[in-house]
Amino acid sequence: MGQGVASRLYLAVGYNSGVRALAKFLALLRIYIEDSLAYRASAFIWMLTDIIHCLVMPLVWLSAYNGKASIGGYNPGEMVTYYVLMAFVTNFIVSHLMWDLSWEIKEGVLSQWLLRPVPVGWMLFARNLSWRAMRMVMFLPMAALALWYYSRFTTLSPLYLGWEFWLSVLLGHLVSFWVAYALACLAFWLQEVQSVFSLYYVPMLLLSGWVAPIALMPEWLQTLASLMPFRYTTAVPTEIALGKLTGDLMWSQIGIQGLWVLIGMGLTAILWRAGLRQYTGVGM
Repeated sequence: MGQGVASRLYLAVGYNSGVRALAKFLALLRIYIEDSLAYRASAFIWMLTDIIHCLVMPLVWLSAYNGKASIGGYNPGEMVTYYVLMAFVTNFIVSHLMWDLSWEIKEGVLSQWLLRPVPVGWMLFARNLSWRAMRMVMFLPMAALALWYYSRFTTLSPLYLGWEFWLSVLLGHLVSFWVAYALACLAFWLQEVQSVFSLYYVPMLLLSGWVAPIALMPEWLQTLASLMPFRYTTAVPTEIALGKLTGDLMWSQIGIQGLWVLIGMGLTAILWRAGLRQYTGVGM
């Protein structure tokens, strides 16, 4: 009888703690959604880089086909759809939080969050999620415009946007989030991290499929892409939507996405705890 009462009390306490934690996270999310809506012009300016990419690259590839039925397994319609969809998912998936977090570490702003009753990771995730979601929504009319424009030149590829696609998008976002979080932790030890972050974008853009579909790359580069986390951010959900990944192969790729999420979480936890031990908050 005593054990039963204790078990119910334990469950009740755990439930109440979970409700309070969820309420805190939702409050953070609401704050940062309002913050993102206050800087719509800034987000739109940053989004122009994605618009230019998805408008220009299809033109380059359509010229390269020159009567060919396909290149690397992609027909002209699939290639156009690939770049527009890639730009769409990139707006939500790819995280750039290391720039802000590293500045907050260097300037001592992080101390404010360490003193609050909310984990820093929750703040970062809520801030990142709100900005990513807002950018994806803002990009929707641009994607529709691009698809309409190119539909005059080629037959666009039909898309599969089932729940597997959205699961892959979510996992891709988490992979990018934890990689960027771990990268930001370097600011605990390095005086200058901006150059490191700039260098990070070289393999990220190439191996995530942003520059070109990974299937068109040399075999050694495809192998490298399969071993790095970048492919499991944007390339996998894009290939699922285009029907390039189906069945067991699709689920194996989604499984690897989940594995990279766990690796990123573990690496970030190690670096974060080690970094906090020597954090001094000089900027304060």
